[in-house]
Amino acid sequence: MQFIDKARISVQAGKGGDGIVSFRKEAYVPKGGPAGGDGGRGGSVIFEATTHLSTLLDLRYNRLYKAKAGQNGMPKRMHGADAKNLIVRVPIGTVIYEEKTGRVMADLTSDGQRAVIAKGGRGGRGNCRFATSRNPAPQICERGEPGESFDVVCELKLLADVGLVGFPSVGKSTLLSVVSRAKPEIADYHFTTIVPNLGVVSSPDGRSFVMADLPGLIEGASQGKGLGFQFLRHIERCRVIVHIVDMGASEGRDPYEDYCIINEELRSYEYHLMDRPQIVLANKMDLPGAEENLARFKEKVPDVPVYPISAYMVEGLNEPLYKIADLLDSYQEKVIFEDVQDEQVLYRYDGREERGYEIHNEGNGVYSLTGKKIERLVQMTSFSSDDALKRFSVQLKKMGIVDALRKAGCQDGDTVRILDFEFEFTN
Repeated sequence: MQFIDKARISVQAGKGGDGIVSFRKEAYVPKGGPAGGDGGRGGSVIFEATTHLSTLLDLRYNRLYKAKAGQNGMPKRMHGADAKNLIVRVPIGTVIYEEKTGRVMADLTSDGQRAVIAKGGRGGRGNCRFATSRNPAPQICERGEPGESFDVVCELKLLADVGLVGFPSVGKSTLLSVVSRAKPEIADYHFTTIVPNLGVVSSPDGRSFVMADLPGLIEGASQGKGLGFQFLRHIERCRVIVHIVDMGASEGRDPYEDYCIINEELRSYEYHLMDRPQIVLANKMDLPGAEENLARFKEKVPDVPVYPISAYMVEGLNEPLYKIADLLDSYQEKVIFEDVQDEQVLYRYDGREERGYEIHNEGNGVYSLTGKKIERLVQMTSFSSDDALKRFSVQLKKMGIVDALRKAGCQDGDTVRILDFEFEFTN
């Protein structure tokens, strides 16, 4: 199966059902009155985290997720049926961003966790909801409210306790294969591992944790070089970082320089990765010259815990596994997840926000109105009767739009446009 950890999709919630104009017309029931029912609510698009998926492959091939519209209202005051919500299942660890603004819409970190990404529109009201003592037989109804729609980016960030980092071919995959039942591909060339691999590791005393073998980093990975930039996001959730260094210098590199380069890439990444507990595994101690390299390495980093091992020979692994388990037990503070939380917002008075509209003079006697409030009013107004038109004009006056148009220079006979609806302005 392909490992896909990023996908761009569009989500569109369902439109609410329309209300209807209807009157009760039964034998022997005088003055039956209005009986138009309300429309049903449109379906919402809901993302759900599940353990049954490990990749965003499904999202790569299906780019549009559209919920169904609510049912229209019916006579005899019968309410239209609400549409079913559309459930989009994604792997645990998926973060959903709004593509336009970059806002985090949801961060799904536990099995079964759900988040409403696009909310369905409410149903329009039938004419029975507009009956008053002054107008007992209204011919007014509402259209259903449009559902929300967004272009979103889904990113999968693996939920692992421990992340293995290091240059290519330092033995990360070999280590994971001998301490867990994971079967990563192992070969003697760079970037053999091109996708992250997960394995459940048990320390000798029975404590278990999840370890991730991440593709090899190189110098400049945090700026997009190699495969590191693509998979650095998977280290964000790791509570402990295990830095593997080729102490045998099998490729002619200096172990200390390798160590410094990788740490600099972790430091350059935006999630403060160097603040996490880190241990160093000096791998390939079975090679000639490894002991001398280890001695020089320890002289340069005297305060860093270094554990000599040979993953290939399966030697020296118990002590670092104990240490990793101890660090996980003591480091209970959660790694910063990008949960959707209420942030402190400084509210300022803004006349445009309060009015819910903006006026634009397009020239040649044409004025356009924009804004969520006025656009929603037009979308939900059914202009099929004189009563509905009168109600619409009254609402324009209550919102102060008529006076605002006069102040903006709108004259009798000018055209006012709201979305695809136009009318002639008159005093």
